[in-house]
Amino acid sequence: MFKALRDFLEQLPHLADPDPQAVERALQRAAAVMLAEVMRADATVRPVERDAVHRALREQFALSADEAVDLAEQATRTAAQSTDLFEFTSLVDAHLDMGQKIRIVEHMCRVAYADGTLSDHERHILWRIADLLHVPQAAYVHARTRARQAAQETQPKPAPAGR
Repeated sequence: MFKALRDFLEQLPHLADPDPQAVERALQRAAAVMLAEVMRADATVRPVERDAVHRALREQFALSADEAVDLAEQATRTAAQSTDLFEFTSLVDAHLDMGQKIRIVEHMCRVAYADGTLSDHERHILWRIADLLHVPQAAYVHARTRARQAAQETQPKPAPAGR
């Protein structure tokens, strides 16, 4: 049950070994777990949400499509077995600047809005993660607004009523 979490923790960079590649991989995994947690917030994980996670990982970390899919699958398993988000958010908070953290929050909001709606549970997860990343409330609200507007622009428009 805790194997995926233990594997994740063993791969985290140690303070005595600040290998930049190890830090980057750990940050990617931590961000992917946060994205997966938002995706899992609804009762049903929809393909459009899964696609939004893959897109976010490709954009945030310049990953290939296959790398993003593999990372998202690993993160989904880890998120399902994790009991809290602090271990992931603390790593991101410690290593990324505010602009990068806000961008991750916006990606999470895009995942939440991918199905066209934002549930109360998704809203709570988003707020909780943004708070743990020390993202200011105004920046969080702006990121969520940008994500909502982007989702509205990509949603199919209803056909005009005919006679």
